[in-house]
Order: sequence, then structure tokens, then C-alpha cells
Amino acid sequence: MSTSTFSRFRRSQSPLGGLVTVVGAALAGGLGWGIRGQFGHETGAMMAGLLVSLVLVMRLGSELTPWSAIRAVAMGTVAMGYGGSETYGQTLGLTHDPELLGNSAALRWGLLGLAIKGGIWIGFFGLFLGMGLGGVRYRGREILALLVSLPLLQWAGVQLLNEPFDPANKVLPEVYFSDSWKWEPDAELKPRREIWGGLLLALVVSTLWAGWWRKDVLARRLAGWGMFGGALGFPVGQCFQAYHAWHPARFHGGIWDQLGPCMNWWNWMETAFGCILGAVLAYGLIRNRLRIHRTKYVPAECLPAAIGWILLAVHVVLLVLEEFGSNRFFNALYDPGFHLGLIPMLLAAAGHRMAAVVAFVVTALPIAGKTLQRLAVEEQVLPLPMAIVCYALLPLLWTGGLVWMWNAGLESDGKTRGLAAMSLGATALLYFGLNSAFFRFPWPWLPWTTRTPNFLFYTFAVGALLLLVNRSLSRGGFSSTTNSRNPGG
Repeated sequence: MSTSTFSRFRRSQSPLGGLVTVVGAALAGGLGWGIRGQFGHETGAMMAGLLVSLVLVMRLGSELTPWSAIRAVAMGTVAMGYGGSETYGQTLGLTHDPELLGNSAALRWGLLGLAIKGGIWIGFFGLFLGMGLGGVRYRGREILALLVSLPLLQWAGVQLLNEPFDPANKVLPEVYFSDSWKWEPDAELKPRREIWGGLLLALVVSTLWAGWWRKDVLARRLAGWGMFGGALGFPVGQCFQAYHAWHPARFHGGIWDQLGPCMNWWNWMETAFGCILGAVLAYGLIRNRLRIHRTKYVPAECLPAAIGWILLAVHVVLLVLEEFGSNRFFNALYDPGFHLGLIPMLLAAAGHRMAAVVAFVVTALPIAGKTLQRLAVEEQVLPLPMAIVCYALLPLLWTGGLVWMWNAGLESDGKTRGLAAMSLGATALLYFGLNSAFFRFPWPWLPWTTRTPNFLFYTFAVGALLLLVNRSLSRGGFSSTTNSRNPGG
């Protein structure tokens, strides 16, 4: 048996180890996706991408070099933001709005729309995470060409599947998953422009290119598992909220008289979605664990350091203007997911030491900024100087320390599991803390609010992830092997 083949066999997991991986990824997804909503669709979703990616690398990618590992983490993190451009609020409304309760056809149509939109959203995450883990050497110019083509493919897909759109004359696309006059003929509606067709075309073409043209089997398979996880997780998560809306009488009496007013069903939908997508991606990667390749440290092609820093500065400026400014030009320029993710994905895939900056600092910047804005400007909970220190400087120093840790260990084999474990613990604590501060720390011994039940789940998730991190650091992670010879599908 060759050394490379033996190395792949070592990556097999026992059933118990696989279960731990699935549960860990589910908790990471539930935590990240559950706290995503108040921080924004694209940039908020990146938290979930980061946490799930770190769990998977810690559990299944220990033989990756640190450079390969952090590159895959960063690519998955950025790609999770792509689907955030979708509109889905009215799609959810088809399943639970008071005006549509009892309309089974609207319920089924809404759940179908959520399956399609969720599948597209998480499909991108699986595709780019697989591209990072699969060992195919993508050149910088290939990544750039792919990223530039994504908005063009989105435009073409919108023209094909999401047109015509003329709400003033009540003309909507034939396949339309937001609220329409089909469901409420006499209502005054504000239909939303949908772009799921454009994102779907971009995902299909990208998967064909990476999975078949470039023969990246892991990317192709994880894209499929991502689509399955999103298509399952979004409608199943929404079923909790819809069931409550359709059967309110079943949530009265007993414990529900005290718990019911505190239940944020929308947030539980998000949390359940995150748990399911994390679990499905983990299971899919376990089945394909033998296709995780240990690549060499030096990438095939890197951006020069000076160009990387210039691109990073441009992205940060545009991100701040888009997230915290009111200029319509910058909002239109940098709000779409493909536009927002172009520079970070290029830096993650071909920027060498920039991958850690993208994964940790770029992800944290809008989250910390929105927490600062909420607590120091909108609610004035803290004086501005103190809030800047607590919710801006400290998070950036915290994530900057993770960047230093990864870049210091890039040339050292055998450190990937430990780096991923420490990063998982640090980022889980960071985003849990920022989210808790955002909602004024809804401790369970205080009067309960609609944030308290979810806060209890987040606390449990963080605690469980920290136990998983401690186990990985103290025992060297999961090390048992099996004789499984099938890479899986």
C-alpha cells in the first residue's frame, strides 16, 4: 500500500467519531445561523460558514497542511455569504401569514420555494469548501475568471427564470415564490424581485466547471450535499414556525402559558436550519473523507503580498461604506453577494497569508461594527469610547491573534487540528458574546424575553463546542481507524 493511500485510510472515522462530528457541525451551524439574522444576510451568514468549516477541518482535516486548511475554511466562509442575496421573507410568509392560514396550496408552494432557495444557498458553501479541501490546484487566474463570471451568470439566470417582473401592472415571473396576487387576489402587495434563478444558474455552471471540467470530485459531491442540506433544512426549520401559526390552540395551557410568549419562532426556524445544514454537510464529508487531499504547503500561484494588501484595503473600505453608509451607489455596488465576495474569495483562494485574515478579521468586522452601532449609537447602552474598546478593538485584536497564530504555523505540519480547535473555541465565544451583548445579555435568571430560550440553546451549543475543542486538544482529536475502503458518495 502506498504512503498516500495509507494516509487516506487513516482518515476514516468510527461510527461514534462520525456521530460526534455530525453533532458538532450541527451545533456550530445552529449557533452561527441562529445569530445571523440581526447581523445581515451575506455577512451574517459567513459566521455560520466559518464555524461549520472549522468543525469539519478539526474533525476530518487533521492531515491537511495549515495553509490548505485555512484556505478551505476561508473559501467556505465567503461562499456561505453568496446566497444571502436571495429574498425569502415573503416565501416564508406563504406558509404562515395570517391571511394564508388554511391555504394548503400556498403552504406547499412556500415550502418548495424554501427548498430551492435553501439548496442554492448551501450549495455554494459545499462547492467552495470542497474546492478548498479536494486538492485540485486552482490557479489564481482560474479563480478570478470564475468569480468574475458569477455575476454575469446570475444576470443571465434572472433573465431566464425571474422575468418578467412588472408589479405595477401585476406581471410576475411564471415561477415565483414570494407573495403574489395568485394567493391574495384583492390585496395591496409589494412583490419582491427574486434572483434565485440567477444564483441557480451560477451554481450549476460553477459545479460543472469545478466538478467535471477540473475533475474536482470532492467539490462536486459537497455541492450536492450542500444543496441537499439547504433544501432539507430551510423548509424543515420553517415547519416549526408554520405549525405554530396553523395550530395556535395547541400552544396554550401548561408550560406553554409561561413559555409561549417568550418563543421567537422565527429564530427557532433559523436555528433549526443551521443545525440541519451543518449535520448534512458533516455527513456528506464523512462519506467522502478519503477524497480530502493533503496538498503541499506552497500554492500553485499566489497574489503578490502588496496586491493582496491593496485588495484587502479596498474591500474593507467598500464593506464599511456599504454596511454603515447610506450612499445608494455603494449599496448597489457592494450589496450583492457575488460582488461582496469577489475580493475576499480571491484573497482566500490565491492570497497565501491572506486566507486567515479573510476567515477571521473580515468576517468579524461587520459583526463587531453592528454591535457597536446598536449599543453605542442606537441604544446608548455604553459610552462611545468604552463601546469602541469592548465591541470594536477587542474583537479585532482577538481575531488578529488568530491570524497571527495561523500564519506563524503555516509551514509546520501536524498543527492543523490544534489550530482549527483553538480557532473554533475562540470564534464561537466571540460571536456568542457579541450576540449576547447585542440583546443585552438575556440571562435566564432575569425576566424572560423572546431572546431567552434561544440564548439557552446558544449557551449549550458553545459549551458543547468548547468540550469538543478541549477533547481535540487534549487527546489529539479523533484517531480511531476503520477498514472502510469506499470513498462514499
